[in-house]
Amino acid sequence: MATNSKKSKTSLYIGLLILVLGLTVAGTAYFMFMAPSIATDEEYFYVKTDEPYAEVMKRIESEGIVKNSSLFNYAAKFMDLEKTGIKAGRYKLSKDLSNRRFIGNLRAGYQDAVKFRFQNIRLKENFAGLLGKEFEADSLAFLNLLNDEALAEKYGFNKDNFFTMFIPNTYEIYWNTNPKEVIDRFSKEYEKFWNADRKAKAAALNLTPQEVSVLASIVKGEALHVDEMPKIAGLYLNRLKKGMLLQADPTVIFANNDFTIRRVLNKHLVIDNPYNTYRFKGLPPGPIMMPSIASIDAVLNYAQHEYIYMCAKDDFSGYHLFATNVAEHQINARKFQKALDARNIKK
Repeated sequence: MATNSKKSKTSLYIGLLILVLGLTVAGTAYFMFMAPSIATDEEYFYVKTDEPYAEVMKRIESEGIVKNSSLFNYAAKFMDLEKTGIKAGRYKLSKDLSNRRFIGNLRAGYQDAVKFRFQNIRLKENFAGLLGKEFEADSLAFLNLLNDEALAEKYGFNKDNFFTMFIPNTYEIYWNTNPKEVIDRFSKEYEKFWNADRKAKAAALNLTPQEVSVLASIVKGEALHVDEMPKIAGLYLNRLKKGMLLQADPTVIFANNDFTIRRVLNKHLVIDNPYNTYRFKGLPPGPIMMPSIASIDAVLNYAQHEYIYMCAKDDFSGYHLFATNVAEHQINARKFQKALDARNIKK
């Protein structure tokens, strides 16, 4: 009887031991693989192209990405992460992310795309800087491509008008995408944007899509209000048809490479630069800024009228007064010049 009682106690102890061990293993497995693991408040974790495995693992620890780096390392070994490799990319982090999911994302390359939106870009350098900030490649890599004449010709442009290929919009592109592939993505969007309807309207104006965009950049430079763009576009198209100089102040500012100019003076008008439309007839060789979709469509759907002169309104509302003759234009211009003097705006 005593022997049976001893056996029962032994069995109970063994059972309890197995239970404790099982709970311990289960608990360890849970925290190693299934429990929320992310400790940082950073929104993304970035893995560079060709970054060594050991360096990535070291950064996960040193940057405090996970709560327990030892458990993360054990999980990584169990899931053969070193063997399968870590894919470069921009990985979304959240407080409910487990080691298992995080490791699975790293090994499979399940990254979040960058929602890249741009508008109101003045120069190639500005655009390259924005690209370098949002993507893995630096701004110089992008600037070299934007200035690459052979690349421009590949897409049907030249070095002067290549900037018109980039249509301001929102693009979803992976962070580690090769710079040339990023440019190619913009080219595909450009081809979709210039559909049959827009091409037909450009042809009716006897302009190429690139020339429409160059004119649109001037319209954008002049207009503070989108609703006035078609009227301004109609004015410049009237001047082109008549063989007149465009005499667009934004082109003079661009030609002088001084974007602090608030009052265009005679000294600014004499610069010998093909972008100075006070001296050179027709459209300049390229855009003076990245045209917006609104400004491109304003040229294609221009307002029909007889105006060939315009001047900013003296109330500084951003709107313009339009005229069909020099005498009327001079009256408008004197009003604006008087308003500038009243505000002591001399340059």
